[in-house]
Amino acid sequence: MQYGAMNHPILPVLDEIEAVAAMGFDYLELAMDAPQAHHAKIRSQERRILQALAASGLDLVCHLPTFLHLADLTPRIREASLLEMKAALHAAAALAPRKVVLHPPYIGGLGPLVMEHSMALALESLEILFAEAARLGLTVCLENMFPKYPGWIDPGDFVPLFERFPALELTLDVGHAHIGSKRDDRILSFIHTFGRRIGHVHVSDNRGKADEHLPVGDGTIDFEKILKALKRAGYEGALTLEIFSSNRHDVKRSRNRIEGLLLET
Repeated sequence: MQYGAMNHPILPVLDEIEAVAAMGFDYLELAMDAPQAHHAKIRSQERRILQALAASGLDLVCHLPTFLHLADLTPRIREASLLEMKAALHAAAALAPRKVVLHPPYIGGLGPLVMEHSMALALESLEILFAEAARLGLTVCLENMFPKYPGWIDPGDFVPLFERFPALELTLDVGHAHIGSKRDDRILSFIHTFGRRIGHVHVSDNRGKADEHLPVGDGTIDFEKILKALKRAGYEGALTLEIFSSNRHDVKRSRNRIEGLLLET
């Protein structure tokens, strides 16, 4: 496995590169959100970011902006979100990441009341973005979400997309899949359904009710079982510790815990 950690977008990117490198990670997952990691800010520091990554020996995964509205029922909001996402794709491509992670379009407002229409808008936006990513030579990993994020929760929600887009990969977010799932059945179902289409993994713990981003071992996820399933599926790729706690060293502690469990499986 290769282990990564995510920056906090309210902190300067160059400082975050230094912090992640100091903890001995293999790569940075760059969350491209405002204020500090907006695509315009990334562009203005492009050379320095590349130099810092090279000097620290860190590889790069880019996480495209989270808080956009690609399936909004209002056309101008949807169009503005697409423009922002395309600009982020171009900023990411200039940094030559190994992969880019994308959240599926959030269906909010009155969208859930007209779900068929909302999903058609979501798919229209995704098709545009996948085509742009392919033109830029970027591999996209689409991330599974959680029950409060309609339409993108269970493996069956993703099957039509993976059939339609052969180059698309899955970011398996273990924490997301655990929410509202007994005995980690949803996580195991994602692994069983998609197997080698899993191109990236996000790891955090929670207690099954909210996306808490706890350190590994502080929630109720059976990581030993999950890691065994990933090994059986042949997964040996990138694993991002997505831990957001007041103690930054919880990220390193979580990585050490995962490494220890892998040695035992």
